[in-house]
Amino acid sequence: MVHQTMSPPDPLSSTFAALADPTRRAILARLASGEATVSELAEPFEMSMPAISKHLKVLERAGLIARGREAQYRPCRIDPAPLKDVSIWVDRYRQMWEQRFDRLEAYLQELQDGAPKEKRHARPAGRRRRNTQG
Repeated sequence: MVHQTMSPPDPLSSTFAALADPTRRAILARLASGEATVSELAEPFEMSMPAISKHLKVLERAGLIARGREAQYRPCRIDPAPLKDVSIWVDRYRQMWEQRFDRLEAYLQELQDGAPKEKRHARPAGRRRRNTQG
């Protein structure tokens, strides 16, 4: 029997997996304004400390946060490097969509610019309706 071991996910996959949860995104948003203890991070959530710790471990494994150690005080801080990698990856697709939207905008502008001309040329020039009533 052959056992296949799963290779660890690439960093980008780990980052996206960590960002998939709204609680973890909220924790990162809080840490964007500065260091915080686990208790401070847990405060706005209605969940147990072990549940918050699990979220922090996911963020830590993804490299999105780092934990310090100052005696019994263990502040958490954000590490923005993986977010930069996400931004670079997303930016490639953003550029593609912007180009597509620019082409669509140009096409719609052509249609709008052409519409009045078509209306003006609805009847051949010089031909007017005659008033059949006397």
